Amino acid sequence: MNDMLLISLTITSGILVIYHHLGYPLILRLVQRLRLKHEIEPSYRHYTESSSDRHLPTVAIIIPAYNEEKWIAEKIRNLAVLDYPVDQLKVIIACDGCSDSTVSIAQQTANEVECQHLQINILDFKTNRGKVAVINDVMQDVDSELVALSDVSALVSVDALLLAAEHFKDAAIGVLNSHYHLLNPGSAGETAYWNYQNRIKSCEAALGSTLGAHGAFYLFRRSLFQPLAADTINDDFILPMKIVAAGFRANHENRINALELEQASDTMDHKRRRRIAAGNCQQLFRLKQLLLPVHGGVCFAFISGKGLRVLMPFLMITALVGSLLLSGNYLLFALLAVLQSLVYLLAVWQILLRPKRANKLSKTVAYLVGGHFAGMIGTLRYLCGLERGRWTRVD
Repeated sequence: MNDMLLISLTITSGILVIYHHLGYPLILRLVQRLRLKHEIEPSYRHYTESSSDRHLPTVAIIIPAYNEEKWIAEKIRNLAVLDYPVDQLKVIIACDGCSDSTVSIAQQTANEVECQHLQINILDFKTNRGKVAVINDVMQDVDSELVALSDVSALVSVDALLLAAEHFKDAAIGVLNSHYHLLNPGSAGETAYWNYQNRIKSCEAALGSTLGAHGAFYLFRRSLFQPLAADTINDDFILPMKIVAAGFRANHENRINALELEQASDTMDHKRRRRIAAGNCQQLFRLKQLLLPVHGGVCFAFISGKGLRVLMPFLMITALVGSLLLSGNYLLFALLAVLQSLVYLLAVWQILLRPKRANKLSKTVAYLVGGHFAGMIGTLRYLCGLERGRWTRVD
């Protein structure tokens, strides 16, 4: 009887691990192909003198900044070349108690000849309060039809706002996501991970709505914004998903590119993924209404994607320990125990020794396993009340 319970638990955990990593993405790809089979990808977008372009929505781009002296000048210059009517665009750089030269560099750059046409407002908050507090504060004075949130270290493609305006002609669209790229990936595993995440976002849109957004660059309707709780961890998930929960769709546009300039070190990446995991756990509690079947495809994606991601480290441990305990009596579980052990040993070998001749597979496995380890720590920290809502920059 005890064996049967352990066998059931081990097999269930293993199936869920395989489903989350392979089955769920395959289902999303199938849905995407069925939904988009007859659609034609439109060409590059540029401003014209057409009637529609003379009546584009107003846009406010909000950039929270904390000690971003390395990237702030390039960010402002990037915004200055966006193909969008100057009188329809406002830029707000919210400096959150910066202790470096971010404010002065931003002011100098805004006065450069190529940037002077921007309607730019540089806010110099003297106290560091965190990104969520800054967003809530700044949004009180924003009256534009659309709002874009963007990271300082991410450059945006020139036609991003024109493409976004096309999407928001559909009254059902409440959020629009961009396609995230890394200029200098820290590893092959990191590249594979973000390529995977971009594909998932695109497929989720075909299912109903993408889950969350990436803080590098995304847009939403100003009228749908709800102030965020002060202890919100993953604001770029909670904010858009509250809009989805209200009955609107979140879409993904592959042609809107957000290029990340900053290369994350291993320490930065581990802490970021640990924090995201804590946020994933928080999301399950705060957006639990999305777990109801009434939300259809969004419910399916939320459970299969974010829900299982929170449980994944614990399911992986259960599958391994269960296989080891059963290996003495069952050949199948002995083989499964050996297979799992080899995968984890490969990951540990890659993470600790960093061999120069390691192949792409070992790097990807190491990044995946390392991510789940960070996820386990983040989840446990949140459940123990150790994870603060306020974000701290990792240098």
